[in-house]
Amino acid sequence: MSGIDETRDPGHGPAGPEVTGGPATVGPPGRVDTLSPLVRRILCPNPSLMTGPGTNTYLVGTGEVAVVDPGPDDPVHLERVLVAAGEALRWIVVTHAHPDHAPGARRLAERTGVAVLGFDERAGFRPDRRVGDGDEVAGGTAWQLTALYTPGHSSDHLCFVLDGEDGRLLLSGDHVMDGSTVVIAPPDGDMAAYLEGLRRVLSLRPEPASLLPGHGGVVRQPRERVEHYLEHRLARERALAAVLGAAGSASVDELVATVYEGLDPALAPIARYSVWAHLRKLAGEGLVIEEAPGGLEGRWRSVSSSVPTDTRPADT
Repeated sequence: MSGIDETRDPGHGPAGPEVTGGPATVGPPGRVDTLSPLVRRILCPNPSLMTGPGTNTYLVGTGEVAVVDPGPDDPVHLERVLVAAGEALRWIVVTHAHPDHAPGARRLAERTGVAVLGFDERAGFRPDRRVGDGDEVAGGTAWQLTALYTPGHSSDHLCFVLDGEDGRLLLSGDHVMDGSTVVIAPPDGDMAAYLEGLRRVLSLRPEPASLLPGHGGVVRQPRERVEHYLEHRLARERALAAVLGAAGSASVDELVATVYEGLDPALAPIARYSVWAHLRKLAGEGLVIEEAPGGLEGRWRSVSSSVPTDTRPADT
């Protein structure tokens, strides 16, 4: 099982390894980066606070090609994807229906007649074929994509395990990303489901050599990254529960101000959703209750003086 060699396609700049480890390793938009014998990446020009450098569109396979996450309905980006895929395009695969990943799928399908694959119909996204946990897309005998249902970031989220001649990789969508943690925004986002999804990734055997995220560069130490995600989320949850236990009751905004002391104000909306997601998880475990319902504007009360003890080993 080999890792990924980030080199560029001929005609897209000099060949050679990219610097890895952060968003600067991705792009510029439109360049076709060859990540392995089976995988190429094209960055969509949609950078933002939420998308980082932009959405990664992946082309899997050679003789038969699957496009994974075509991104927003950006005609220039989609034309670049079509040129790179050529006549070999057979499938259009979507990890989840968020607007930075899915809208371009329908335009690609209309241009090519190729079927769109995704979890279900929602938010204007309509797959031609529904894909669930364990479903497969096979490019002959050269490679196979297997869907891994990983709700949490969204209730329709799928990762895809890629098995091929260069070993096992995981296209992780927005389940695991490079350079940042993942936004969990209720009610469609679910923290308990998200943490279980991380454990599913850790349970994969054989383990993937690298993760190919929806945003940012290649993650070359998957276990280390996913374990860090779990540790970070659980530490945040323990801190949140301790603050709420000491206060007796608090609003989401009051908890954000205490638990995220010194937070950049631009990140406050994201932190509010994260706190809300953790509170909903704790409520499901019987540790807190929403005494004044109102979602993000609600007020929460601790019903236990115990700090959560979810300290299961990360690979269980």
